[in-house]
Amino acid sequence: MKYVVFSALVAASVMTAVPAMASAGFDLAKKSNCLACHTADKKLVGPAYRDIAKKYAGDKGAEAKLIEKVKKGGGGVWGPIPMPPNTLVKDADIKTLVKWILAGAK
Repeated sequence: MKYVVFSALVAASVMTAVPAMASAGFDLAKKSNCLACHTADKKLVGPAYRDIAKKYAGDKGAEAKLIEKVKKGGGGVWGPIPMPPNTLVKDADIKTLVKWILAGAK
């Protein structure tokens, strides 16, 4: 019985954490001006967040790579237009954004 109650509590906490992460990720993307070049499901100036998540699915080093890319900028991976560095975005916010993107930007 204790296992069932514990499992239910864990499931409930995960279910409430997922929408919170989604909201936090979207809010940060909006606040950080990421949505000027990216959308969740289609290419704009840069790739769609869902395409990024698909490309890096299963890559254990993806989070660190993308944090570095968002912070320092880069180019050549998704086309000829480079992504500018995001030096004004806090490291913790970049990490939250990258986790949200890798989770499918939901």
